[in-house]
Amino acid sequence: MQTATRAFGGSALRAGSRLTSQTALKTAYRCNSTASAPAKKSFSKWSLFKGVVKFGTVAFIGYGGYAMYEHRHPVAQAEVDPTKKTIVVLGSGWASTSFLKAVDTDEYNVVVVSPRNYFLFTPLLPSCTVGTVDVRSLVEPIRFITRHKSRDVKVYEAECTDIDPDNKVITIVDNSDVKGTKAQSTINYDYLVIGVGAQNQTFGIKGVQEYGCFLKEVWDAQKIRSRLMDCIETAGFPGQAPEEVERLLHMVVVGGGPSGIEYAAELHDFLIDDLTTWYPDLVGKLKITLVEALPNVLPAFSKQLIDYTESTFKEQNITIHTKTMVKEVREKEIVVQRPDGKQDTIPFGLLVWATGNTSRPLIRDLMAKFPESQTVRRGLAVDDWLRLEGSESIFALGDATATKYAPTAQVAAQQGKYLARLFHQMSTRDELESQIAAGSAEDRAKKERKLQKAKDIKPFEYSHQGSLCYVGSDKAIADLPFGPGNLASGGVATYAFWRSAYISNLFSGRNRALVITDWLKKTAMGRDISRE
Repeated sequence: MQTATRAFGGSALRAGSRLTSQTALKTAYRCNSTASAPAKKSFSKWSLFKGVVKFGTVAFIGYGGYAMYEHRHPVAQAEVDPTKKTIVVLGSGWASTSFLKAVDTDEYNVVVVSPRNYFLFTPLLPSCTVGTVDVRSLVEPIRFITRHKSRDVKVYEAECTDIDPDNKVITIVDNSDVKGTKAQSTINYDYLVIGVGAQNQTFGIKGVQEYGCFLKEVWDAQKIRSRLMDCIETAGFPGQAPEEVERLLHMVVVGGGPSGIEYAAELHDFLIDDLTTWYPDLVGKLKITLVEALPNVLPAFSKQLIDYTESTFKEQNITIHTKTMVKEVREKEIVVQRPDGKQDTIPFGLLVWATGNTSRPLIRDLMAKFPESQTVRRGLAVDDWLRLEGSESIFALGDATATKYAPTAQVAAQQGKYLARLFHQMSTRDELESQIAAGSAEDRAKKERKLQKAKDIKPFEYSHQGSLCYVGSDKAIADLPFGPGNLASGGVATYAFWRSAYISNLFSGRNRALVITDWLKKTAMGRDISRE
């Protein structure tokens, strides 16, 4: 009995010992588990920011790659439809190119006629004259746009020399250096869109065409670049007379509008940032003078920004002569009339003429064919729907017209987009009219309501987005609509806004990438000072 009791007690003790051991193990396990469990992470804004940046970078690279692939591999286009009406577009500037990007080629056959087969982003053209931006970065071949339309768009690099509004025919001429057996042809149209722009205004002043440089086309920027470097290199020629060196290094800009101001600013940056380093013997001898006939520069800007620009130019040693009219341009000097009425001469090495626009010969010829309705000398008179006064089938936009709006790229671009919407509404109207004529009485009632809506075409209304101008030394000015008035600002921060605004307004991702690359190259390695 005692043996049994001892056995039972021993078993109980052993069982209790095992329970105690298991409890201890579980407790230790729980402690170890608690000790080894990772601490709960707190929210980190820095981690969130890094995640967003990584995701954004991947998304940007992916979208960029897709956009490049899509650009290089356009889809197949439908052929020209003889049942559709034909729109002939003259020109490849802001107005015409904006229209081409927006027009629906499913509704019309489109033909483009222009003496140049590309669109030029003119606001940055002053930067090309000194090598801040390469010219190739600012051009967008028209076929890069038309090849991505749903229907085939014919593009002819030619100049329109005559418009026959009675027979709806235009005459075009091949003006390239290389010509084939046929250098002239005619094209029929149902609608004609005139966006040929304007040419440089010389006011009939003698010598401007022979001795001045304009700032409107690619070849103008290239010509200015060559002449600028010629003046600098010739000034360093051994034995050059001091007065001749002074003349050669005197750069004169005529015109105090945005183009003239921006060119003078870019020229100042080039002379200060680059030429003083590589031509130390010419330091202090380079001069820039701006001549303006009006009482002040930048008449479209607020007085606050005009004063800011003039003070900035004074700091940069750029001389401004206001109320000064150019009377004659000679080979090495210009004759000016001072505010007091006396005439004086200003020697120059380089003369840049940036005074405004006047009508092209084609526009003047067309105006002569509508003597009763085309009575405004500065351009084509159009109605509120951009239709040529005196014609039902001709539309005009951009600098070729005489409207209440300033002849700016902003106005021309908005007119092009509006005209594309107008043509879409006209197509809808024509289609509804044909359906009503062939439809039943029940369908006719429904579609007549739609037709009335399609016929209600709103006139063009310009929405001003503000004015920008670069004034040199990494400073810019901006006159922006804000509430009931305008917001005027100037300085380095405005310069950053100026750059971002121009980048966003470039017509393609290709141009944006090229311009940004040019700016980075200029910052890292400076501008190229070679002549070509």
